[in-house]
Amino acid sequence: MNPSTQREMDPVYSASGLKAVITARIRPDLERIEAEIQQHLDSSVPLIGVVGSHIIRSGGKRLRPLLMILSARMCGYQGRGDAALAVVFEFLHAASLLHDDVVDNAEVRRKQPAANTIWGNPAAVLVGDFLYSKSILMTVGHGNPRILEVLTDTTTKMAEGEVLQLIHADDLELDEAAYLEVIIRKTAVLISAACRIGAIFGGADSSREQALYRYGHHLGIAFQLIDDLLDYTGSATELGKPVGNDLQEGKATLPLIYAMANADEADRVRLRTRFSADRIDEQDFRTVRQIVELRGGLDYTRRQAVHHLTEAKAALSVFPDQPSKETLQMIADYVLHRRV
Repeated sequence: MNPSTQREMDPVYSASGLKAVITARIRPDLERIEAEIQQHLDSSVPLIGVVGSHIIRSGGKRLRPLLMILSARMCGYQGRGDAALAVVFEFLHAASLLHDDVVDNAEVRRKQPAANTIWGNPAAVLVGDFLYSKSILMTVGHGNPRILEVLTDTTTKMAEGEVLQLIHADDLELDEAAYLEVIIRKTAVLISAACRIGAIFGGADSSREQALYRYGHHLGIAFQLIDDLLDYTGSATELGKPVGNDLQEGKATLPLIYAMANADEADRVRLRTRFSADRIDEQDFRTVRQIVELRGGLDYTRRQAVHHLTEAKAALSVFPDQPSKETLQMIADYVLHRRV
């Protein structure tokens, strides 16, 4: 039995079991990442450090910097200079969250008040801008034009994803292809860039660089699809934000998109009525969830996530077996089973 199959069948490989095993493997890397974050959050403007620390230290998984470090190690890197570049991806992620919360008028982020609710929208936007700028400056400091090119292309695509999401706000007629384009630019592009830049940093050839890019691309799509699923199946305690948050914010995600495409006219009317309401109460959400489940939206979204995670793990086949490869495979398994 191969390790991936075992992880699907063995009770120890529940979400909590996987998290414990992964955390034990990466703890030294996490400690290095945290030290770098602290060093680079310093600013002569106190509010920047306060707001930056609030978003960065509010329970993030450090997934993106860890993927960069693991990818570099997969490609033969043995030094300790990787963490200084890896934190760029945490800063970019934090900046995107600050901006997202302003656009969405979010009140909660990771079980805490969103930064914009404490310090206001202008502060959240401007600190997000600082984190973006700091990320580019830190990348320039590494002196590798290819890494800088990939990163700036990534930030451009992320901004395009934000605009695409804005264009499709309150659009229940959004189709699956258009939605995938949004989540690729908003979520998958940063995860794939972390893996690709890790490969470049580690001196990989083009085939291995592309393999890690594909791993990150499919992992990032699956990560967002599971987020979509959890918004219908999770709890507020698990998620650190209200269940049905996407629906409340007028975001049609894949479970709802699929249900709309496969519902009868009566259910489509029910979905449209609730989706377009100014406020959605618990009963409205339960009605939408029942229709989404009945019409296969939850099952379909999970199947698509499984497909992308299978593709992610398949991309790693060009690498020989090694601890970093197994950790990346385990991260893919954790993405599928996670509850937060």
